Amino acid sequence: MNFIKTYPAHQNRVTAIIFSLATEWAIRTGHDKWVSWMCTRSGNMLGRHFFSSWASCLQYDFDTQYAFVGDYSGQITLRKLEQSTCSVITTLKGREGSIAGLWWDPIQRLLFSGASDNSVIMWDIGGRKGRTLLLQGRHDRVQALCYLQLPRQVGSCSSDGGIAVWNMAVSREEAPQWLGSDSCQKCEQPFFWNIKQRWDTKTLGLRQHHCRKCGQAVCGKCSRKRSSYPVMGFEFQVRVCDSCYDSIKDEDRTSLATFHEGKHNIPHMPMDVARGLMGTCGTDRVVKIWDMTPVVGCSLATGFSPH
Repeated sequence: MNFIKTYPAHQNRVTAIIFSLATEWAIRTGHDKWVSWMCTRSGNMLGRHFFSSWASCLQYDFDTQYAFVGDYSGQITLRKLEQSTCSVITTLKGREGSIAGLWWDPIQRLLFSGASDNSVIMWDIGGRKGRTLLLQGRHDRVQALCYLQLPRQVGSCSSDGGIAVWNMAVSREEAPQWLGSDSCQKCEQPFFWNIKQRWDTKTLGLRQHHCRKCGQAVCGKCSRKRSSYPVMGFEFQVRVCDSCYDSIKDEDRTSLATFHEGKHNIPHMPMDVARGLMGTCGTDRVVKIWDMTPVVGCSLATGFSPH
């Protein structure tokens, strides 16, 4: 290898870099809270934008020049990059933890994000007005993602060494927004901050919870049951109210994902889609190669060819 040039980049750790051949740009994010893009031909800095939180991961749409930037506050900002400026298109919120991984599918225009809240969210950027699907099936921070278009499978790796593969070819339900209320929406007992109702009824205040299936605000007595509900992305048991628990049938609990052990902390998982191979890069300085065809299938329909 021959050394060519050093580019001035960031004043702290560089977290992501993407090269656009069409524009000859290098787009970069870093822990100094800057997102910058420069011309690789001239070496000149074209533009920069400062975030209030560390910019942790980056995806780029080469056709529209849209950049998706995930940060440590749990937000994803969509920006249109110009020759010397950028403009905010939208901000995606809804995460309870910092964004650790992004994957952009330019064909179906889907954005997948993994975060420290142990879950994956699918954002439908193109067709259905930002519709989101929650995939909650890990026990630790989700750090890397990949999406296979033809079999419609989402893979994720986490810091506990777990590898999860979700089947997105099935019909799924969007997780409800959590509702706000001053009292339990089942038994109408007041929550602890509802001082007026507590005084009127001479009762102690209760702690607020939420049913993961209907989103209603409920007390602990009205949500004692736990259940998985894979069609909504809940592969493990979560809190549900009593009425939702009774409405979930046994066949509704059938898993729509598979789980595997990578046996090392995985921050990156590149894919060779043509051969159905996945690499996992661990913090233990080990790279492992995995044959994914037994998991996602191997045929012309899935796009995989024999090794």
